[in-house]
Amino acid sequence: GEITDAVLILIIVIINAVLSTMQESKAEKSLEMLKKLSAPTARVIRDGVVVTVASREIVPGDIVILEAGNYIPADGRLIEAVNLSVSEAALTGESEPVEKSTHVIESEDVPIGDRHNMVFSGTVVARGRGKCLVTATGINTEIGHIAQMLSEMEETETPLQRNLNKLGKQIGNIVLIICGIVFLAGLFQGNPILEMLLTAISLAVAAVPEGLPAVVTIVLALGMHNMVKRHVIIRKLQAVETLGSVNVICSDKTGTLTKNEMTVVSYYIPGKGFVEDEQLSVQGEHSQEAELLRGAAICNDAFLSIRDGERITSGDPTEIALVVAAAKHSLIKSELEKDFQRIHEIPFDSSRKMMTTVHKTKDDQKIAYTKGAPDVVLNSCSSIYLSNGLTKPMTDEERKNIEEANSAMAKKGLRVLAVAMKRELHDESEPLESDLTFVGLVGMIDPPRPEVIEALKKCHAAGIRVVMITGDHKITAESIAKEIGLAKDGHIAMTGNELIHMEVSDLMNVVEDVQVYARVSPSDKLKIVQALKEKGHIVAMTGDGVNDAPALKKADIGVAMGIVGTDVAKDASEMVLTDDNFASIVSATEEGRRIFDNIRKVVYYLLSCNISEVATIFISILFKLPLPLIPVQILWMNLVTDGLPALALGVEAAEPDIMNRPPRNPKEGIISKRVMQDIFLGGIYLTVLSMFVYIFSLLEHDSIELSRTMVFFTLCTGQIFHAFNSKSLRFSLFKIGLKSNPKLLLANFVSFILLISVIYIPFLQNIFHTTSLTGIQLIVSILASVLIIPLFELTKFLRYRDR
Repeated sequence: GEITDAVLILIIVIINAVLSTMQESKAEKSLEMLKKLSAPTARVIRDGVVVTVASREIVPGDIVILEAGNYIPADGRLIEAVNLSVSEAALTGESEPVEKSTHVIESEDVPIGDRHNMVFSGTVVARGRGKCLVTATGINTEIGHIAQMLSEMEETETPLQRNLNKLGKQIGNIVLIICGIVFLAGLFQGNPILEMLLTAISLAVAAVPEGLPAVVTIVLALGMHNMVKRHVIIRKLQAVETLGSVNVICSDKTGTLTKNEMTVVSYYIPGKGFVEDEQLSVQGEHSQEAELLRGAAICNDAFLSIRDGERITSGDPTEIALVVAAAKHSLIKSELEKDFQRIHEIPFDSSRKMMTTVHKTKDDQKIAYTKGAPDVVLNSCSSIYLSNGLTKPMTDEERKNIEEANSAMAKKGLRVLAVAMKRELHDESEPLESDLTFVGLVGMIDPPRPEVIEALKKCHAAGIRVVMITGDHKITAESIAKEIGLAKDGHIAMTGNELIHMEVSDLMNVVEDVQVYARVSPSDKLKIVQALKEKGHIVAMTGDGVNDAPALKKADIGVAMGIVGTDVAKDASEMVLTDDNFASIVSATEEGRRIFDNIRKVVYYLLSCNISEVATIFISILFKLPLPLIPVQILWMNLVTDGLPALALGVEAAEPDIMNRPPRNPKEGIISKRVMQDIFLGGIYLTVLSMFVYIFSLLEHDSIELSRTMVFFTLCTGQIFHAFNSKSLRFSLFKIGLKSNPKLLLANFVSFILLISVIYIPFLQNIFHTTSLTGIQLIVSILASVLIIPLFELTKFLRYRDR
């Protein structure tokens, strides 16, 4: 018997260790991923000579030459900038390229996104050219600071780890106390020391749920598999459950709550006012609408083509938005360029803030189109385009109306461009950007994902607060937040400038009220997560950029985007969304809650079964009855009879109200006060039923082996029936139904067949010290054990009848 016990326990330990090892994430690779973002070589000026050097050899004081498409190898101060714009998405998370200049910035503590005279390591030159004086390299760069923050962070325990560790200690303490009491009580009664030692060991075996670690690991692993179907990859096993206890989600805006795709949403046309894109109607080749879209599309360097029904674009995101908007109204740029051949251009310049192109029409007329910042373009206009080639002089009132329209669109968080034109160009020396004819305004924004609004409603119903954290401007962030229902009127928004001067302790005073954080730096994001965690929240942080990595790692669960996310962000996260869809977080949250519920059901089931075994032995000892169970029988119950149904309970379907209840209190363990009461009730019910059968068999028969077999059979069948009670600790079995989990039906059936085998197959009878039962003995045992279901249904009814 002892050898069998040892072998069975060893098998369970090995299975548990192998499963955990297979599922755990590999060692962190943050620094290696960051190195991939660095340019391998760069052109620098040293001693007046241009040389190409490896990035790692660049030192402060070098002058780096910057050209379109270059990775920037170090942080530097610009000393020359010609039409220079840089994509800083890897650092700030914002997809829109940032215009750069050499102008001095007077104020101090300027957020990274507003440092227009600086360039940063790991970012990319989107357009233009320039030179920078290197100010920092390696770990001293902004991206290096992120690497340092990542390397300094320690792994933190998940709520599940904390709960299981706490539960293990509690069970261990209780087992020691019970075994000690029984051992001493037996000695005082004059029983032999060896007998009482074996009895104490039997109790310890009965009290400890040997299958629990393996079952919990398997439940989590199955949860990981289910998450994949919901477009979620879990990198760390315990994160499956952690998401179910999250009560705050800190979400990046660009690409997470929004599409990461600039889109034209509104126009302003003189004489017609504001027109939404859906309502825009192009009537005639020379209508105001046609000229506005045509000018926006051909005074433009973006590329658009359709291949196999799929839109292929390249260029600046703002220009792509204009080309796509024109194409939606059948004004295809490539077709327009056949009739409006570009013959001259004045490229966009950050000081002029506009771009002009000159085109020759099919009847050899020359026409110029200009687009740019509304205030600059408007100052160059003297007339307004009406329709069919007609224009009229611009009045002061019309100029004021256009200025007010621009202001109104900007207040909505839209990026606004003006389009103007100049017809009948004859003299090549004629200035192109004066006496223009104003055509209209175009407003665009990176719009919310359509599914985000519904996902946020589900979060609200589930008691989960969503906070927007973005590197974008405050007005744009607030506009999106209001549109998707994340922020209401009167909400608090905070910027990076305010956060710079705040310690975590200061932020804790307001963090519960702030819904939107704008123009934030990587250290700001980290500070926000720390403040929320200090307030006792379980925090999920979503993100895709390198800038998000420290906060992703610090959060209880980091959620990286799988499509646009950087390797650094993914490596710092516990979870990756394969569809970059915020709504998938809600599905994952539901799955996380279901998994925790199921782990709680498994723990409840196993512990209530174990209590019934302990109590049956304990009562028998108190009343000086023979031991009703021997260790090998207890092991069979704990590993086979309980184990299979426990595994099946791990895949139980979600309960009806799973996303209409608040998140668990983070301080509440797997076993709450109410669950503990249920565990003891279940154990007591099973104990009473098994003791009834034990006393009945002792009175009816002289064979202790027969009596033990009847108790063994009664407890096993009672535990099998009790698995049905464990499908829900609150809802009636008749509401949940038996068919909701076919795997539990199969597990219970297999457990029962194996139990019958142990009772009736001679070879197994010898191992487990059982004997065959008669029909009457079977009926008595089954009738007693099945009573566990009505007893628990009555308990649920009395406890939850007011629900």
